[in-house]
Amino acid sequence: MKVEKIDYNQVSLLAGRDLAYINEMPTLREFYKYPVQIESFQQIIENKKTDTVDRKLLFEVIQSQHEGLPSSPVLDENINKLLSENTFTVVTAHQPSLFTGPLYYIFKIISTLNLARRLNEFYPQYHFVPVFISSGEDHDFAEVNHLNIFNRNLAWESGESGPVGWMKTSSLLPLLETLKEILGDSDQARKMYELIYRNYTTYSRYDQATFAFVHELFKADGLIILNTNDARLKHQFKPVIREEILQQPSHKLVNQTILKLEAAGFPSQATPREINFFYLGEQLRERIVEENGVFKVLNTDLTFTKAEMEAEIENHPERFSPNVIMRPLYQEKILPNLAYIGGGGELAYWLERKDQFQYFGLNFPMLIRRNSALWIDAASAKRMEKLGLSVRDIFEDTEDLIKSYLRKNAEAEFHLTPEKEALEAVFKRSAEKSEAVDPTLVKTVWAEHAKALKSLEQLEVRLVRAEKQKHETAIQQIRNLKEKLFPGNGLQERFDNFLPFYLKHGEEFFTVLKEHLDPLEKKFTVFIA
Repeated sequence: MKVEKIDYNQVSLLAGRDLAYINEMPTLREFYKYPVQIESFQQIIENKKTDTVDRKLLFEVIQSQHEGLPSSPVLDENINKLLSENTFTVVTAHQPSLFTGPLYYIFKIISTLNLARRLNEFYPQYHFVPVFISSGEDHDFAEVNHLNIFNRNLAWESGESGPVGWMKTSSLLPLLETLKEILGDSDQARKMYELIYRNYTTYSRYDQATFAFVHELFKADGLIILNTNDARLKHQFKPVIREEILQQPSHKLVNQTILKLEAAGFPSQATPREINFFYLGEQLRERIVEENGVFKVLNTDLTFTKAEMEAEIENHPERFSPNVIMRPLYQEKILPNLAYIGGGGELAYWLERKDQFQYFGLNFPMLIRRNSALWIDAASAKRMEKLGLSVRDIFEDTEDLIKSYLRKNAEAEFHLTPEKEALEAVFKRSAEKSEAVDPTLVKTVWAEHAKALKSLEQLEVRLVRAEKQKHETAIQQIRNLKEKLFPGNGLQERFDNFLPFYLKHGEEFFTVLKEHLDPLEKKFTVFIA
C-alpha cells in the first residue's frame, strides 16, 4: 500500500470556509477559541476544568448503554477512566447512517481514535478517551436511509415517522437480503454480513442496532459510543432547555455571529429559530413554537402555557430534542470534552456558536477537521500509470485534465496561442498607423481584429476536436477514472460505503487508515493499492 499526502488547497471540491479554517485565515480567527495544535490542549484542559460535568452519571449511562455487548479490555478501561478528574474526551458524532453510510463516517471515527492516541502520548499525566455520539434523535430519515455500494444505491423504506433511531429494524429485512446478494460469498463477505445481520435482527430499534454494529467494529480500539437521547443526560441539560425555550437567547446570539461571518465573506450554515428544540413522542419529532405566550408543538394539538411548559421541562426533559443550534451545547454540557472532530460543513456551524457558548457559561472546544481520504484501487492505479497521471493530476477538473493530457501527448501543436498573440501585435501596429493618418479608422481596425481572432478560435476548436478524436480511447478512460474516484464530480468519501473496501482488504483496510489518518496533520490522504 502506497500512501501520499497532498495539500488541501489542491482539492478544488472543498468549500471556501473549509479551506479558510484549514489555512487559519485571519478572517475566521475571532470565531473559534483555540488554534489547532497539540500544544493548545493544556490550556483547553485548564478551561474545561471550570465546567461542571457529572462524571458519575456519565459513567453510569455509558456503562448501561454498553451492557450486554461484547467488550474489550481497552474499552472497559476507557469507560472506567471517565470517573477520574484527569480524564477528558475527544468527540465526533454522526447520525446513524445505514450500515455506516458514506466513507467519511468511518474516517471521522478513526480521526478521533488517532487524536486520543496522540494526546495520550503527548500528555502522559492525563487520560484521553475517544467518544462517538450516535443518538438517532433526528428525524432526517432521507439523510440516513441509503448507501452506495458497488455503484448500487440501497434505500430503506421504514414506513415510520419521528426520530430515526426509534424506527423498527424489522422493516430492514428485505434490504438485508439484497445486501447479502450484493456482498457475495467470500470469507470477508460472510463475516461482515453475519455481523450486520446479527445486530440488525437482534435489536428491535434502529439506534440500538447501529450502536451495537459500530461498537463491534471499533470496540478493540477503545471507542466509547454514546447515545445522548437518554433521560438521565437530558436531566443535566434542563437549565439550558428552560432558558432557551422561555428566554430564546440563541436566536439573537447566533444571528449576530452569522452577520459577522457574512461580512467576512462566509454564508450562514444553520439558521437559528426563536426556539431551537423539538418535542419528542411516539412517531413524533416536531418543532416547538411560541404564539402569543402559548407554546405549541407544530402539526399536533399539543399546547402549553408558560407554567405548563416549565413543568414539562422539569418533569420530562427527555421529551425535548435539541436541533443543530443546541446540539453542540448539549454535547459539551454532559462530557468532559476538549475537542470536536468533524467535517467542513459541521465545523461551519460550530463556528457560529462561540458567543452562544459564552452566554451559557460553557467552554468552547477546539474544532478539528476530520481527515479526508481517497482510496485508489489497483486497477485505477495501473490505469493512471498508463495515462501518465500522478495523484495530484487526478484532483484536477476533468476537462482541464483532458486538455493537459492532450498537450502532453499531441502529435502536433493544436493550440494557436502564439498565432493569436502575433495577430494582436499586427493589428496593434495597424491601429497605431491608422490613428496617425485618420483616428476614425482605429475602431474599424479592431473590428477586423475581432473577426480574424474569431476565425482563429474556430480553427483552434477544430484542431482540438481532431486531436481528441485521435486520443478518444484515452480521453474516455480519463472520464471513467474520474467518475470512479470522484463519483458525480464529488469526493469518494461522500459517496461510497466502506464495505467494498473491506471485502477486498479485510481488517487491513481499518489498519491502514489507523496508521495514516492524523487530524492534526492537515493533509488530504491518498491510499494507492
